[in-house]
Order: sequence, then C-alpha cells, then structure tokens
Amino acid sequence: MRHRVAGRLFGRTANQRKALLRGLVSSLLEHQRIETTLARAKAIKGIAEKMVTFGKQNDLHSKRMVLSYIPNRAVVAKLFSEIAPRFADKNGGYLRIVQTRLRVNDRAPMAIIEFVDYETVAPKKEKEAAKEVKETKAAKA
Repeated sequence: MRHRVAGRLFGRTANQRKALLRGLVSSLLEHQRIETTLARAKAIKGIAEKMVTFGKQNDLHSKRMVLSYIPNRAVVAKLFSEIAPRFADKNGGYLRIVQTRLRVNDRAPMAIIEFVDYETVAPKKEKEAAKEVKETKAAKA
C-alpha cells in the first residue's frame, strides 16, 4: 500500500526522473508552451511556478537557486528578464494545463502546458520573426 507516498515516479529511477523534470521545465521556460502527457504536465507545473516566483524576487540568491535546477544560462536569463516581470503583480497561477487529445500510440492523455498570458505574448513574437525574415530577404535583394 502506498499510504502517504506523494509524487509521480514515471517508472524511472530518481536521477532519470529528475533529469526528465529538469528538461521539461527548461523547455517550458524556453518555449513558453509545450505539449506533453497530462501526468508530466501536472508534475512540472509546481516546479515551473516556483521558478517564476524565484524570478520575481530577482536577487542573487534566487538566481543561484534557479541555476541549480536549470543549468541553461540562456533560459535562466530569459526567465529573469522576460517571463518573471510579466507576472510581477500576480501571486501564483502562472501556468495553465489544457487537455488536448489521446496519443495515437498508447492512448496516453496529452496536454498543453503554457503560461496564462501566452496568447498575448506569442503573436507579437511571431510578427517580429516574420518582420525579421522580410528584412533579411530585402537586404539580400
């Protein structure tokens, strides 16, 4: 019996599970929206929200705490400069999980985990990227 045993194990050893969760959180912070299984999305939601809370503090200790979990300095810099300031006036609830489909292979429930303001931030970035592509094409011609 698993009385009072919390957390999902994902059928992995502790170090494999830690690497999986670190990679998912890093990808979520980098892309701001990822699709994964529902269980994995629920497992990383608390971790990612804790990282955003550290980002809102914006001091040396919080940067070191985030770097101890996410080894990618570019992602950490993005967290502190872009993501955390967007939630400066919000006390938690930075992420949402939306169930999407059942995976074709094994019928696992899939979900999209994203920041709650993803719709307002993502279209701006797509427009900027399209503008840069047009500028590079014009410069080549």
